[in-house]
Amino acid sequence: MQHTESSNTASNRTKVPYITVFGVLILIIVFFVLWRPLNLDRTTYIPLTQQVQTTVIEREPLPAVVGNAAIEIVDDNTANEPKLTESSDQPEDDIVQDEIDKVIAQEDNSVQYTVGRGDTLYGIMMQYGVNRSDIYLLTEQYKQLANLRIGQVISWTTDSDHNLNSFTWIISNNNVRIYERVGDKFTERTETREGVWEPFSVSGEIDSNFIADAKNLGLTSNEIATITKALQWQLDFRRLKKGDKFSVLLSREMLDNIHENSQLLAVRIRNGSKDYYAVLAEDGHYYDMNGGSLSQSFLRYPLVKQARISSAFNPRRLNPVTKKITPHNGVDFAVSRGTPVLSVGDGEVVIAKYSGSAGNFIAIRHGRQYTTKYMHLDKILVRAGQQIKKGDQIGLSGNTGRSTGPHLHYELHIDGKPVNPLTASLPVSDGLTGKSKTTFLEQFKDIKTKLAFATEKASLVSTTP
Repeated sequence: MQHTESSNTASNRTKVPYITVFGVLILIIVFFVLWRPLNLDRTTYIPLTQQVQTTVIEREPLPAVVGNAAIEIVDDNTANEPKLTESSDQPEDDIVQDEIDKVIAQEDNSVQYTVGRGDTLYGIMMQYGVNRSDIYLLTEQYKQLANLRIGQVISWTTDSDHNLNSFTWIISNNNVRIYERVGDKFTERTETREGVWEPFSVSGEIDSNFIADAKNLGLTSNEIATITKALQWQLDFRRLKKGDKFSVLLSREMLDNIHENSQLLAVRIRNGSKDYYAVLAEDGHYYDMNGGSLSQSFLRYPLVKQARISSAFNPRRLNPVTKKITPHNGVDFAVSRGTPVLSVGDGEVVIAKYSGSAGNFIAIRHGRQYTTKYMHLDKILVRAGQQIKKGDQIGLSGNTGRSTGPHLHYELHIDGKPVNPLTASLPVSDGLTGKSKTTFLEQFKDIKTKLAFATEKASLVSTTP
């Protein structure tokens, strides 16, 4: 009997440590679960103080380092980590277009693009979401399309499903090649133009607004759009006031006395007492009167922390819920709630509010061509109308709106069209140097005279002996 009681006592003693250990484990788990999402102070904002050149290689498993961030590009079909099953990225609010936006925006099914350094036809069209198989078909059928040159202009049209309908390549002023879809292939035809390029200049004064006054002097919508794009980072055209002046120098192609095409050579706008210049250089870009850049540089990513891409840009994405083709116009970064979100460039906040299925939503206008959008935020840290700088913290990522998990949905729009933010050609802020700058400054001496306002020309004549 005594032996049995001793055994029971020993058994009870051995149970105590197990119960204690189990209870401690439960407390640790509960503490970790509650502390992790609520302790937002664990994420700190690290300012980006310099522009870092980045290269994103498609389907590359290694991370691409961006400033203090490392963005790991992974294939949705190979990632073993939990993924978002579905989210809706359609805000109720949209940016209100003004008259300048309407001039810059192109037709919904057409895009015009000027080839820049490092561009390839595949890369250009992929960033605009053109059907990959159509790009492959066109470039395989016509190998000469690998010979695009800096400064050449290309354009194309697509249907509502982003299938390529036609493609135009302006090789030179008198040599244009047009490729059109016929069934399951493309046909090529060449147009040889016999137009004559003539100089055209105009000078005026703001009476009502720049768009209306420029049109009254004979400038076309395309010419006005080129001017606003060239000076978009230096000048807010909405702030031009009555009495401000502008002078424009163009080269226009005339076919049978009809104006067909044009090229902006230089423009000067005087806002108050300050002059703004944009002058075309040999490399096809515009610079100020000293050969300095007119562009603002962008960050490639809106984050400073490592993140996985859970859903890529895909204008032909099959919705896993509805089984319908619905475009995914941005990139989803699988980041935890409370991760700092940065503005990728200088700009003005135009929307900062809760907006339907997009949740807490921020839209930023950068210049006149570029807009970025940030959705499903946990917290908004800016307000509409606020001017911000590249790298500024604008919000914290979250899971607001119609979303099945914490993430950041990020979009980049150029000329009103969504593009792939991971591959899009972003502006650079490098000015001219060396021989190129010397040549440019010599040419500018003649251009500056041609851009003189009427009152300046009169003064010059009156003082000439």
